[in-house]
Amino acid sequence: MYIIIVYDVSVERVNKVKKFLRQHLHWVQNSVFEGEVTKAEFERIKAGLKEIINGEEDAVVIYKLRSMPQRETMGVEKNPLSDIL
Repeated sequence: MYIIIVYDVSVERVNKVKKFLRQHLHWVQNSVFEGEVTKAEFERIKAGLKEIINGEEDAVVIYKLRSMPQRETMGVEKNPLSDIL
């Protein structure tokens, strides 16, 4: 499955979330990651995020898609996907 993760977390946890997600997904721009994952990887990502975030203060939104969506960027491309196979 293809997932997009968008997060809004407290300043003291931003770097932990970003570092964790970089191990699993492609960084698109500030607070946005995306990529193709297996069901097992998806469950590991969710479990890892639950350990890092504070459910009372932070927000993480995960979009699950069946395949890679077509994406159009306006303005500066922060991290182009052209190097991804």
